[in-house]
Amino acid sequence: MNTATKKVLIIDDDGKNIFALSAVLRSMRYSCISALSASEGLELLRNTQDIGIVLMDMMMPEMDGYTAIPKIKLDKYSAGIPVIAITAQAMPGDKERCLAAGADDYVSKPVDVDKLLEILKAYLK
Repeated sequence: MNTATKKVLIIDDDGKNIFALSAVLRSMRYSCISALSASEGLELLRNTQDIGIVLMDMMMPEMDGYTAIPKIKLDKYSAGIPVIAITAQAMPGDKERCLAAGADDYVSKPVDVDKLLEILKAYLK
């Protein structure tokens, strides 16, 4: 699959994180869209075609990733889309907590770009 055919949705309340991730992914020929809140991300998932994967910040105000991921997984429009937890929480048990919330995989911040690219290749094949 051409990496540009499926969009990567980045949901993060920090515009600098979105900018950095988007820049790296676009340089690798991924098409990126973004949302500054989980509720905005859920709306994009319902109304945007060809989203292939979601990169979800787990710690956001109003609705965090732990609340948003189950909503994504239960929504008929987005249930099959993989969600990768991207979080600064890197203590023992944090990965398991993200996976228990429904994340398909986990990457801690600062993001290891090579690991993220491996995950994207695996899920967007």
